[in-house]
Amino acid sequence: MALSTLDPKTALVVIDLQNGIVALPTAHPTGEVVKRSAVLADAFRRHNLPVVLVNVAGGAPGRAEQSRPSGDFPASFVELVPELKQQASDHRVTKRTWGAFTNTDLEAYLREQGVTQVVLVGVATSIGVESTARFANELGLNVTLVVDAMTDMHLDAHTNSVTRIFPRLGETGTTQEVLDLLDRSQA
Repeated sequence: MALSTLDPKTALVVIDLQNGIVALPTAHPTGEVVKRSAVLADAFRRHNLPVVLVNVAGGAPGRAEQSRPSGDFPASFVELVPELKQQASDHRVTKRTWGAFTNTDLEAYLREQGVTQVVLVGVATSIGVESTARFANELGLNVTLVVDAMTDMHLDAHTNSVTRIFPRLGETGTTQEVLDLLDRSQA
C-alpha cells in the first residue's frame, strides 16, 4: 500500500539509533538510515509535530534459543547518535524490551499530545521497529513505516517485515514521500 496521508497530529518515532546499535553489522548502511531519520526529525520539529527518540538500555529477562543480551548496557552503547540533534522538545523513551510501548510512558505521551498516527524509522526493522508498529496498530493508531530509513541485521528479516508484515500494520513509504506529505498537509 502506498503512503496516502498524514494525520494532523502525527508523531515521528525513532527506534534505537544509538551508538551501540548503529555500530552493528546491518543489511543496509546505518549512516544512510541515520541521515534520513535526522532529516525527518528536523522536518517534524519544523512543523511543530512530536519527535520521540527511543533507545534500548537493557534486555528483558527470560530464556530464548538464540543468545541475546540481558541486564543493563554500557552508557556509551545507549547514547543516541549526535546526528539526531536531540532537542528539549523531543520526548525520550528508554526501553528494555523490543518494542517502545511495553513498560514505558510512550502510549500516555502520545495520547496526551493527541497523536493519531506514528511514523516509524530505525533499527532493527524486524525487532524494535516491527514490535513498536504492532503495538501501535493494536492501540488503533495509524502507522506509517519509512522503509528507506530503517534496516536490520539480516536482509531476509528486513525484507519479510517490509513486504509481508508492514502492509498489514499500516502504510509504507520513503523519506521523500513523508517529507512531501508533511509540507502539503502542514502548509
